[in-house]
Amino acid sequence: MIERYSLPEMSKIWSEEEKINNWLKVELAVCEALNKKGIISKSEFEKIKKKVKLNIPRIKEIEEKTKHDLAAFIDQISENLGKESRWIHFGLTSSDVLDTATALQLKNSCELLIEKLQKLRDTIKKLAVEHKDTIMMGRTHGVHAEPITFGFKLLTWYSEITRGVEIMKLTREHISYGKISGAVGTFAHIDPEIEKYVCNKLGLKPEPVSTQIVPRDRYSVYLSTLAIIASSIERFATEIRSLQRTEIRELEEPFSKGQKGSSAMPHKRNPVISEQLCGLARIIRANSIAGLENISLWHERDISHSSVERVILPDSSILLDYILYKFNALVENLVVYPENMQVNIEKSKEVFFSQVLMLQLIKKGLTRDSAYRAVQKITQSVLAENKSFKELVMSDEFIRKYLSEKEIEECFDIKYFVRNIPKIYKRVLG
Repeated sequence: MIERYSLPEMSKIWSEEEKINNWLKVELAVCEALNKKGIISKSEFEKIKKKVKLNIPRIKEIEEKTKHDLAAFIDQISENLGKESRWIHFGLTSSDVLDTATALQLKNSCELLIEKLQKLRDTIKKLAVEHKDTIMMGRTHGVHAEPITFGFKLLTWYSEITRGVEIMKLTREHISYGKISGAVGTFAHIDPEIEKYVCNKLGLKPEPVSTQIVPRDRYSVYLSTLAIIASSIERFATEIRSLQRTEIRELEEPFSKGQKGSSAMPHKRNPVISEQLCGLARIIRANSIAGLENISLWHERDISHSSVERVILPDSSILLDYILYKFNALVENLVVYPENMQVNIEKSKEVFFSQVLMLQLIKKGLTRDSAYRAVQKITQSVLAENKSFKELVMSDEFIRKYLSEKEIEECFDIKYFVRNIPKIYKRVLG
């Protein structure tokens, strides 16, 4: 992933150095397990631990000849071990090391993403509580529907991110599997107890049944989870973009001193962060498709998945980490315009009370269709006559046959729409 979208912690997890360090952890854990089983003597194991040294430039040099990165790694760490080098990679295949090491990276990625999600959840919760009673227009199909509160809108975000935390925790469990089972997964050359010991030492679980590799449905679950969470952030960012439009201007991204919105137009204050996050979510979703493609491999394994995973696993992890960081900062500094929310409510000239009125007419004995059409007729006249819905209802002879002036008045209380929102807060936040 390019530096522009990379943060240090996640980048370190997916760095070349960290990957190779994890390879060494696996190899040493296997040697330790072999020592416990009495296959490697204690003195030999102590010499291996003491003498083994990583030299990444040397690995790259050897790889020029071997054309195989794991084989080059084995050659390099074996160079100064003498006769003890015979125990390095004993009974293993490359994927024993690669997949078990990748599980460590995936697990660490999950833990970092869970931390970022929890922080974002708390940030959204704080803003949702602050704007619990800030009334705004709810929109469906981009058109005014019925009033909500801005806090309620944020509460849907909070709930979605809470689900994101939970699925990420489940995903962490799903991908925390290693394998030390040999070339086709049958433990032909190594005891299953070795696998159990190694995985336990590394904080992983043994893959119940592997081929040459850990089954790639596990990786696909990880990539799909990242895509779902990125898509949630895109939903929120799209909402901010829409509500920042000049014609609406109920929300606005923070605009720092000295920032420029356009190279040509000095007046521009564009929702560039939200737009960026929407764009990056597309990459993560696309990568999840590549992850699904990697599930199907030839027989006990081919190598068609390998090159893909070198790109999609680090890139999706690093991008979602960046997205969560940026969106959290956006929400922390979001500019809210309650006065514009009120102005936009007034643009509807009260037609959003139409369902309240219709339901009152139904209670008076009208069929639903009759009540619907009577109310709809009046709403269609609002713009034509440039009058409020309430005015036209008060003067409508048909409506007055069924409802008194007081009953009509009671239909036009905006608090009616938000009266149950506190119950939703209690259900979600406790």
